[in-house]
Amino acid sequence: MKNLTKAALTLLTATAMTSAFAASDDNYSDRIQSTKAGIEALSNTLENMGATVDASVDLNGAYTPSQKEAVYAEKYSDLQDQFDALHAQSAE
Repeated sequence: MKNLTKAALTLLTATAMTSAFAASDDNYSDRIQSTKAGIEALSNTLENMGATVDASVDLNGAYTPSQKEAVYAEKYSDLQDQFDALHAQSAE
């Protein structure tokens, strides 16, 4: 009986850990997809404003979901800075 309880507890723990990791990856995936959409929208807006845009993202060296998310977030930030500067120039 003790072995059955230990086995059930081990299986339950493994299932919970797997679910936690899967949920974490899903969150990263959702955030990455959202950031990709933001990059595309910003690059389209910048091109419509007449700017030259490089929306490419280099994922070399980004192996984990969090590293990939950081690379995409950095590209989004760069495009946002470019948009802000272009918008400020057109407001003058």
